Amino acid sequence: MESESGFTFKVATEEWELEQIHELNYATFVEEVPQHSRNASRRLIDQFHDENTYFICLKGEELAGMVALRSRRPFSLDKKLGSIDKYLPPGLQVCEIRLLSVKKERRNGRVIQGLLSLLARRCIEVGYDIAVISGNVSQLKLYRGLGFVSFGPIVGTPDASFQPMYLRFDNLDLDLMGRFRPSNLRSRAPNVNLMPGPVAIRPEVRKAFAGAPVSHRSPVFMEDVRRTKRRLLGLVGARRVEILLGSGTLANDVIAGQLSLVEGPGLVLANGEFGERLLDHTARMGLEFDALKQEWGSRFDTAAVRSAITNGSYSWLWAVHCETSTGVLNNIDSLKECCARGGVKLALDCISSIGMLPVDLSGVFLASGVSGKCLGSYPGLAMVFYNHELEPRPDRLPRYLDLGFHAAKGGIPFTMSSNLVHALDAALDRFDSMQVFDEIRETSSRLRERLRGMGLQIVAEDCGAAPAVTTVALPPQVNSMDFGDSLENAGFSLSYNSAYLREQNWIQICLMGVFSWRDIELLLDAMSLTSKGREVPSISARTP
Repeated sequence: MESESGFTFKVATEEWELEQIHELNYATFVEEVPQHSRNASRRLIDQFHDENTYFICLKGEELAGMVALRSRRPFSLDKKLGSIDKYLPPGLQVCEIRLLSVKKERRNGRVIQGLLSLLARRCIEVGYDIAVISGNVSQLKLYRGLGFVSFGPIVGTPDASFQPMYLRFDNLDLDLMGRFRPSNLRSRAPNVNLMPGPVAIRPEVRKAFAGAPVSHRSPVFMEDVRRTKRRLLGLVGARRVEILLGSGTLANDVIAGQLSLVEGPGLVLANGEFGERLLDHTARMGLEFDALKQEWGSRFDTAAVRSAITNGSYSWLWAVHCETSTGVLNNIDSLKECCARGGVKLALDCISSIGMLPVDLSGVFLASGVSGKCLGSYPGLAMVFYNHELEPRPDRLPRYLDLGFHAAKGGIPFTMSSNLVHALDAALDRFDSMQVFDEIRETSSRLRERLRGMGLQIVAEDCGAAPAVTTVALPPQVNSMDFGDSLENAGFSLSYNSAYLREQNWIQICLMGVFSWRDIELLLDAMSLTSKGREVPSISARTP
């Protein structure tokens, strides 16, 4: 039997995905359930296709299942029953679920749960309270088991009969594995988040984020931004920083834009996935550069870097500080020394390292950071640190990628989320002492020792390991997706779904948000059970 790991749940965006949706729609609602007439093309384009948002499950490039969401009234059930509002609890925001279909060979429960979990999460994010659906009468037991409630008379034909049903989203438990079942959110089982992002957020940070939004032109907010910048600069020892609304990818695009203004070629170092991404940033910006690659899991060889700089005529060098894919921490001091000797400007990706350990960016030309990960706030703010004067370059760079334009406009040239800034400022309170770095380092050391005691291989050697990222290479007989799925089902959220992790059969344990040694002990117990092929009880059954 084929393993059920390796499914991808997403919103349909590609033409080939939509084409398979039309084919599955035909197979289900023409050939299996005779709701529509047959046609020679064996494709059925839904009457509301342009209004539907399709949530799909893929196995590779094969469509395994789908479900559609629609919010525009009248719904299809409105047309069959008249206004359905008389059947529903009053005062709620309503949407419609349609076209729920799973290929026959994929009907094992996991696909439908994953689809409905993804859809329900989106509905909750948007603000819907309740969804209606036409449930196939032959599957009423399944729908009721998922939390759907019947209302009104059965509709359709004798060959294609459907029961109107609704689902309230405040009655669901959507755990990290995507399971979908009736519950009470107030008694939801705890989960341990050991992801590289988004990380578990502390209560004081959530409280700061929940405040009323403030105009980015407000003098009070401008002062808030200045204060947050001062705290960031104090944390890393840089002279200047600009905060942008976006991800770490944006911060690195901004750095690539600044490097395009430097005369002369550059050298990009890569010893993992995120070093490879720097190569992509550089190539997309059309820069002249050479690549110096090293084996994934190894640190940059200082002698090789020094030799490359000596023998080349480089103006800049770009590298990753914490290579999150492998858990390797590259040596900033040696890179700074090599670049200083060669008269080369140093740019760094510090997205995962800032907040993990003391970082000294003095003398660094450019460096990227983010509000999430080790800083412990929400994702959504990108940072670029620098130590020199800047001027806008409208002749060379797009407005948002022009770091000098941001600097010239006082750091807030465009709309900025006050909620994200206030949350970041609250998260920085934690770094008023060195205790946070000590906790990460000590927990990491104990974790690595225990993992080795279990016979597991850690990718990064201790002498070059990032304290907050431990990447584990599982033995060939243990599938990382199945291993990760089992732990997620038990309430432990780890990183194992990224393509580069799947390809290497790796999983990651990250100490970037809220964690305790008790969390780690529970995880290690669960990993031990999983490696022996035994069922792991939910974390709620093991915590008082």
